[in-house]
Amino acid sequence: MDIKDFCHTPVLRDEVLAYLMTDPHGTYVDCTVGGGGHSRAVAERLGAGGRLIGLDQDAAAIAAAAKTLDGFKAVTLVHANFQNLAEILRQLDIEQVDGILFDLGVSSYQLDVGERGFSYQADAPLDMRMDCSSARTARDLVNELPAEELTRIIYSFGEEHWARRIAEFIVDRRRVAPIETTGELVEVIKDAIPAGARRTGPHPAKRTFQALRIAVNDELTNLEQGLREAIGALAPGGRVCVISFHSLEDRQVKSTFLELARGCQCPPDFPVCVCGRRPQIRILTKKPISPTAAEVEQNHRARSAKFRVAEKI
Repeated sequence: MDIKDFCHTPVLRDEVLAYLMTDPHGTYVDCTVGGGGHSRAVAERLGAGGRLIGLDQDAAAIAAAAKTLDGFKAVTLVHANFQNLAEILRQLDIEQVDGILFDLGVSSYQLDVGERGFSYQADAPLDMRMDCSSARTARDLVNELPAEELTRIIYSFGEEHWARRIAEFIVDRRRVAPIETTGELVEVIKDAIPAGARRTGPHPAKRTFQALRIAVNDELTNLEQGLREAIGALAPGGRVCVISFHSLEDRQVKSTFLELARGCQCPPDFPVCVCGRRPQIRILTKKPISPTAAEVEQNHRARSAKFRVAEKI
């Protein structure tokens, strides 16, 4: 697959621009630059002195974004995980920024490139790393973790009702030979889930593959840390915008926003505040924004997107 295929139609593009870009002369960060769709829309609207920093842990994404953003002088691309946002900005001598965007999840390109091992639709090596330089792969988890830990991952990150049974079938299968490919894992999952349960709902391997991907890339831990670092990096009035694609991500964003938006946490019977806690953000989207029916019809990837925004106080 050519690297140009990494580019995709940016989800909720107009909504992102409306909330993110409070000042065309400001500094913005796209923490998941991908093929550069959102970043290009931002770069096209930057005024004099405006600047855009694009991050991605996938080197292929950085290479694709470099082509998409070629010719925009105020753009800096960095191959890095957004959990290290504060250090990245420090190295770039940037003290504060005006807006930060997270477009979470696995990209269409990553799913479509068979050798990356994200998809249950094609037989490929069990990889699932977003950063191909990291050591741990899905193969390592599937073949090395005990059944109890596999159960926890599949249930917690995949919300899979048959998690324990799938984990037990995986352990039984690897006693015969290591599970090497996505196709082999799909067959194990299908054998584990009773036939009646497979007849309804999504593909039987969908939830397990999601769970393994999240575990391999430590996505939820990185997301929480990245959100906190983003809030710390914002100038007063700056905004953090997050697009998520499944319930675990959205719940993480919602809970982190709610925590950072709370003020005093002293017991209600205390006459005066002794904790000294003050709200760091104001939540601008009381409920997440979803794409319109027209956008979903034009871009099927947008169907499960949820968009939340908070502003630095």
